[in-house]
Amino acid sequence: MMRTRPLKVALLGCGVVGSEVARIMTTHSEDLAARIGAPVELAGVAVRRAGRVREGIAPELITTDAAALVAREDIDVVVEVIGGIEPARALITSAFEHGASVVTANKALLAEDGSALHEAAEKHGVDLYYEAAVAAAIPLVRPLRESLAGDTVNRVLGIVNGTTNFILDRMDSTGAGYSEALDEATALGYAEADPTADVEGFDAAAKAAILAGIAFHTRVRLDDVHREGITEVTAADIASARRMGCTVKLLAICERAADGRSVTARVHPAMIPLTHPLASVREAYNAVFVEAEAAGRLMFYGPGAGGSPTASAVLGDLVAACRNKLSGSRGPGESAYAQLPVSPMGEVVTRYHISLDVADKPGVLAQCATVFAEHGVSIDTVRQQGKGGEASLVVVTHRAPDAALSATVEALRNLDTVRGVASIMRVEGE
Repeated sequence: MMRTRPLKVALLGCGVVGSEVARIMTTHSEDLAARIGAPVELAGVAVRRAGRVREGIAPELITTDAAALVAREDIDVVVEVIGGIEPARALITSAFEHGASVVTANKALLAEDGSALHEAAEKHGVDLYYEAAVAAAIPLVRPLRESLAGDTVNRVLGIVNGTTNFILDRMDSTGAGYSEALDEATALGYAEADPTADVEGFDAAAKAAILAGIAFHTRVRLDDVHREGITEVTAADIASARRMGCTVKLLAICERAADGRSVTARVHPAMIPLTHPLASVREAYNAVFVEAEAAGRLMFYGPGAGGSPTASAVLGDLVAACRNKLSGSRGPGESAYAQLPVSPMGEVVTRYHISLDVADKPGVLAQCATVFAEHGVSIDTVRQQGKGGEASLVVVTHRAPDAALSATVEALRNLDTVRGVASIMRVEGE
């Protein structure tokens, strides 16, 4: 039997995602009610400016007083899609205090203060859902929290930012430089007017923190994630990767140490072989590999941004939160029992692709090779090409601690025969 009193939902934010959430709630109200077991009613929509006409939303639902809306005693679930740290944190906390569950897409807040939010939700006996915070419509959070809850996840590797993937894909497929590719991404709506969060890796790092925390049952904050963006990637880097049979992607990599005693989380551009499935992820799509002991290697692929895909994930969480309200139960909370230490980037074992501008004279290669040997870094391949009085020396290393590789690069910079370090990039995915 369906309950007749509707569950009431407060929506915070009515931009690209929020307006799509409201549209789906209205146009699919009967289906949602059938799936939940009770009608779901949009009880209020908090916006910054109330003067705009918002198609499909009754004017009387619009308010600029978000604090009053989440404090209403009749609100069952609050959907937060305004983003940022404040006032989102205060509004979510108030919703918990007034007995409402929360569905959010706020990756920045979760990466910054997720543990405190989980504790507040548990204290007040309500839910905190955030599938949309990581990869929009791609089911990733729920499989990690629930489907793989009985397994041991060792690695999460993937492309979790569509803007940077579009830019790098354009650089690879058309030969465009970084600035040209960014301009195209902006014109097509893939990049914001201020693309810093995307191109400097902040967006991907927040998602990596969330994924690592869930995968390894450990509290991982944004500050724990090593972060590098794509602004220094050049057309020469792309061409060099192609000569190696590779392409360049911005990767989020979360790993459990071989001995199981620590974890790492990092975001940086890397060369990956063209044979790797991630190499074929084009345009603004996302794809993530999860490697678990029993389940093996799982791949999740799809659109990682946009109003409709993100709204799909929000509505999925809304259905779950409403079902729990009806049954008087709660969904999974934070699982941080392992609380493994997060190792610094220097302890990560990886490979480097190093391009050097050197003097074109005998002994230079031997001199550089000695520097690698002194730092315990083994060379895999070397390619040297002369150009007048200078030469280009490209070295690909075997796996070594990142600290040793960084120290090697600094020592190379100090050689008289090295005119400059043209580029440094890690090699992954093998």
